[in-house]
Amino acid sequence: MKADVERRGDAGLQPGDIILSVESVSLSFGGVKAIRDVSFDVKKGEIRAIIGPNGAGKTSMLNCINGFYIPQDGTITYKGESHSRMKPHDAARHGIARTFQNVALFKGMTTLDNIMTGRIPRMPDTVWNEAVNVFLGAIYIGPAKRREMEHRAFVEGVIDFLEIQAIRKTPVGRLPYGLQKRVELGRALAMEPDLLLLDEPMAGMNLEEKQDMSRFIIDVNEQFGTTVALIEHDMSVVMDLSDRVVVLDYGQKIADGTPDEVKADQTVIDAYLGVSH
Repeated sequence: MKADVERRGDAGLQPGDIILSVESVSLSFGGVKAIRDVSFDVKKGEIRAIIGPNGAGKTSMLNCINGFYIPQDGTITYKGESHSRMKPHDAARHGIARTFQNVALFKGMTTLDNIMTGRIPRMPDTVWNEAVNVFLGAIYIGPAKRREMEHRAFVEGVIDFLEIQAIRKTPVGRLPYGLQKRVELGRALAMEPDLLLLDEPMAGMNLEEKQDMSRFIIDVNEQFGTTVALIEHDMSVVMDLSDRVVVLDYGQKIADGTPDEVKADQTVIDAYLGVSH
């Protein structure tokens, strides 16, 4: 996945430095408290898992991090800068990419075109104004054409990396669910994220598909240095992939540590691990 495209600065962060800090965040919907005074951090280069029972506030937390929700209290600091009212498009331009619990793709568009949309945040406004018609099939020339070729080359690299060359021209609505999830990951990777947020990337997959997805997540993390924060219910996946795990229950943090520490925590066992899903 290489292209001659200018990359964002990473504020001088080194592996192990804190890239994201969530401090005392609370989120309510009317009288329902989805998140209650939650704090944790994510270190550059790690795979950080967020786990907990259904309704624990996990997806709401991801929505706060990338700007879909604005918490009533607390601070979210990304790359050393506090963002109290960051919007999703701002998050994307700052290097935060996201996949969703339910696949959110353009079902009538091909795999290639869906992943190409992930390049939009990487286009400077001046180039975007020239190149917007690329996605409408218009003819264009000059710098916009050269840049589009660069973006196209990067997307082809993503397709090769995810081993989905055979479906590059297939409308995603015709693909089985497991491949749709891989295409959605490809669209997120096309943004060249510094922080990749994955909301239940293994949901609905069979064992072989989970193994493939796990391999891709590890490769993204190790080969490209992408920091990953993921929500996942499959505890074998969480324990195998994660460097650290934070556990939520009823919107509150009940544990935070290594997979082994969390697995041995009696509070976590009582609230989550001891319950069949």
